[in-house]
Amino acid sequence: MTELPPTDHPAPEYVVIADADGLREASALLAAGNGPVAVDVERASGFRYSQRAYLIQVFRRGAGFFLFDPPPIGDFAPLQAAIGDVEWVLHAASQDLPSLRELALEPPSIFDTELAARLLGHERVGLGAVVEDTLGITLAKAHSAADWSTRPLPQSWLEYAALDVEHLIDVRDVLAAELAEQSKTALAAEEFEAVRTRLPRPVREDPWRRLSGLHTVRGRRSLAVARALWIAREEYAKAEDVSPGRLVPDRSLIAAVLADPASRQELAQLKDFTGRASRSQLDRWWAAIESGRATTDLPSERGAGGDTLPPPRAWADRNPEADARLKAARIAVEARAAEMHMPTENLLTPDLLRRVAWAPPSDGSANSIGEALAGLGARPWQIEETSQRIADAFVESLQVAPAAPEDDS
Repeated sequence: MTELPPTDHPAPEYVVIADADGLREASALLAAGNGPVAVDVERASGFRYSQRAYLIQVFRRGAGFFLFDPPPIGDFAPLQAAIGDVEWVLHAASQDLPSLRELALEPPSIFDTELAARLLGHERVGLGAVVEDTLGITLAKAHSAADWSTRPLPQSWLEYAALDVEHLIDVRDVLAAELAEQSKTALAAEEFEAVRTRLPRPVREDPWRRLSGLHTVRGRRSLAVARALWIAREEYAKAEDVSPGRLVPDRSLIAAVLADPASRQELAQLKDFTGRASRSQLDRWWAAIESGRATTDLPSERGAGGDTLPPPRAWADRNPEADARLKAARIAVEARAAEMHMPTENLLTPDLLRRVAWAPPSDGSANSIGEALAGLGARPWQIEETSQRIADAFVESLQVAPAAPEDDS
């Protein structure tokens, strides 16, 4: 393996572009480059509330690579104009596209090297692993979880960031050739476009129910206190642009609910109520507790189920026919995924298979199942590869489904 950067050469000085003039100059160079453009984003997940980009790396053959500091630049229209008509190469694009869109950076088409590796059946799909498997180059990944809102950014971090995109085009070419060899070019294009055009997930109805440890809280009044504390923390975290868990961790909010302190002083004395803002914002947390205790809008003991299906382990008792259909179809889909050398979830997500097994079309034909899958969001290639197999499996399941009990009267 080739270890980068070579130890017998001094490390280059990495410059971060942080103003409009620098952006325009770099954009002109990128526009004059050739071929697709590699793009990567560094955020400060786990440190900041927002998912904004704190560094954008761009590379194009004939132009070189550039590092941009988004907050001081603000308007990225020159960059969009320079590369907005060519393919963008990203690794795990679904993670970076939302941050790019906040800056009005929108690719016309993408090649996702992580997704391509999955579709090709690579055992390892992280960026470092894919670069190593395709190019024989080992990348250091020491700063992947760093706080990229740090300023100034250390040179070692910038080196890591630059290397993330410097080899991405070469990786893309190798993976594209592998896709062609396995006759997966067309289906990969469908998957890439699905990622590029995917709408944001709808906001959860009761996001406060994501509190870790909430299952230990009993009673609607106590749940109201937990909700009020979560909202208070969320509002403060958003205002300060700090990850909520770094202010007061979930376990501390739950500890405060369970302890049921009688006063602000008792809350302050609670040992399990920790976090950097647990004492500096004590008035905020006590006000939230009092609000939760006083509200007449009490939450239900259980969150809204929405259209969530029962867990498969309960199907045998609740819907034995659906259980038989699911088991038979799962075997068929897994077998086809193995034949295609890709993970089963990339051929068809488990959720889609469960939904069509729980409530199949009345006629059970491959066409009807295909239409149902399409309505659930499956891509044409997925429908082509699975609908007939699922239909056949549903027919086979009738032979093993439990018979209805006979009437002894």
